[in-house]
Amino acid sequence: MARFLTVAAGQLGPIARSETRTEVVGRLMALMRQAKANGCDLIVYPELALTTFFPRWYFEDQAEIDGFFELEMPGPETQALFDLARESGIGFCLGYAELTLETGIVHRYNTSILIDKSGATVAKYRKVHLPGHAEHEPWRKFQHLEKRYFEPGSGFGVVDAFGGVMGMAICNDRRWSETYRVMGLQGVEMVMIGYNTPVHNPPAPEHDDLSLFHNHLVMQSGAYQNGTFVVGVAKAGVEEGVDHIGGSCIIAPSGEIIARCTTKGDELAFARCDLDLCNSYKRTTFNFDVHRQPQAYGMIVERKGVTTMADGTPVRRKG
Repeated sequence: MARFLTVAAGQLGPIARSETRTEVVGRLMALMRQAKANGCDLIVYPELALTTFFPRWYFEDQAEIDGFFELEMPGPETQALFDLARESGIGFCLGYAELTLETGIVHRYNTSILIDKSGATVAKYRKVHLPGHAEHEPWRKFQHLEKRYFEPGSGFGVVDAFGGVMGMAICNDRRWSETYRVMGLQGVEMVMIGYNTPVHNPPAPEHDDLSLFHNHLVMQSGAYQNGTFVVGVAKAGVEEGVDHIGGSCIIAPSGEIIARCTTKGDELAFARCDLDLCNSYKRTTFNFDVHRQPQAYGMIVERKGVTTMADGTPVRRKG
């Protein structure tokens, strides 16, 4: 019996810094209602979906930075979204900035959570591949200070939910093949990815015209090479003077885009995904148990890069 999951990519247009959490949650709820009216089981929202993309600005006041973070989830301003999900019988994936206290130490993460149709949290993911820089670089038109405001998560897990094997990643994670492969080795059948990607890349402006192409390229290749659906959802449009690419889409295990948003505003793209289609790839071309040769891949975990070992020491050259 086929396992069908109807999914909506819940793209958001720009969020102004002056917008309250309540106002933003209202926009999320409007998209959820539309998704439910179209028979969706699950709606996926973007990275940092509750606020403007604050890492583009340099702040010295930690209290001002922490104003963008959620201390609990759900909290007073987000509870309505969870209530609507439970009342409507629809799940969601939401990205937000998480501030948490663990063993007496404050941690700040770029986080996504997966909520089932009962409104319960079934999985949490914290962004692993933090892009950008940690120090103020005033030469930039805008900053990308994720390395300053967040700490990296610890890994890529999957969970049995919505009748399949579900995984999450966030923004820059989508560019790294290891993101998909680690989940692929756990049998993932749908990877949900929220992102905030500017058109302009200050360190490499020659990439600007390729931003949307590269966005789809990495998600399509990740889907095909791991026999999984991928749902990539953007915060799009011109937000605080910075243009974002949009391009939210749903990708089949074949690597084909099967649904896509066409604007840079609040919009939904829908797809009825047969999770059993993953088996067409997982049991043939990408049957890992039959075809992979892990003994040949040791360098992937031994090294961080061309010149650095995984433990931070320099690579020793032979001879």
